[in-house]
Amino acid sequence: MTTETKDSIEVLREGRDKIQSELSKVIIGQLPVVDELLTTILCGGHCLLEGVPGLAKTLMISTLARLLHLKFKRIQFTPDLMPSDILGTDVIEEDMTTGKRSVRFIQGPIFANIILADEINRTPPKTQAALLEAMQEHNVTIGGSDYKLEEPFFVLATQNPIEQEGTYPLPEAQLDRFMFKVVISYPSKDEEQEIALRTTGMEKPKLEAVFSGEDIITFQNLVREIPISPHVAGYAVNLVRATRPKEPDSAEFAKQMIDWGAGPRAVQYLVLGAKAHAALQGHYNVSCEDIRAVAKPVLRHRILPSFAAEAKGITSVNIIEQLLQNIPEPSEADYAKA
Repeated sequence: MTTETKDSIEVLREGRDKIQSELSKVIIGQLPVVDELLTTILCGGHCLLEGVPGLAKTLMISTLARLLHLKFKRIQFTPDLMPSDILGTDVIEEDMTTGKRSVRFIQGPIFANIILADEINRTPPKTQAALLEAMQEHNVTIGGSDYKLEEPFFVLATQNPIEQEGTYPLPEAQLDRFMFKVVISYPSKDEEQEIALRTTGMEKPKLEAVFSGEDIITFQNLVREIPISPHVAGYAVNLVRATRPKEPDSAEFAKQMIDWGAGPRAVQYLVLGAKAHAALQGHYNVSCEDIRAVAKPVLRHRILPSFAAEAKGITSVNIIEQLLQNIPEPSEADYAKA
């Protein structure tokens, strides 16, 4: 690894600390959630965020966009939302002087750097598919014309864990397009008291941008340069393969507790997420600890617990925790052979 690369990693680590410091002026607590969002952005992925109303999800994302100097748009998903409401549409315009007509494309809210897709499970599958296609391709096709989305491009979709009536749950194949599923929980008692004191006064904190869009693209390339040993990558592979109940090397409890496990994309995201996690910590290579740090957000929406597991109250997170306890990390002898 070159000295220039090491210096860039140190700049990223310092920037991460400053982002957390600036964000804490507005958001009380939730630092692990902020780290997971930054990790997803640095990997060029997208994130599914689950939490009850009132946990400042929109404020967190809009503030993060300001700190990264990125254009932010929020889309409220409703049952009557159409794909054109997200992507944009062609309109016919007439020149009043010549009488000639022309077609002009009006961009939808998808044309921003950070998109908050609020309550994505409240809109029909056709509209969900339009968003997910844009996420995958970073491109929009309207009337036979292609329009490139501006980089960096990051979608954070929220789901409400309550009020499931009148919703359209995302199929597993579409859930797999999200790199992370992040769960935001209630604040602690002390944090909630601080929220009450800080947010009911007149003071409005001043925020300072930490990075730019160009910086984020540079860091996305940097993350992919972080080295990972075959043994650490093998640890990620073993974790994912252990979630598949029909694999011969799957754990016995996994065969009983899992109906459907994670696919190869999970391995890719485990490795890439671990690289970003290592860079944010200022480390120059990936360790098994980095793999473990991103295991829950990568795997929690890619594992389908069995009926027997649900009957016992066992969730996908419980299964991941057991896998992390049971799957051995590479030994010193393995590294010595490398």
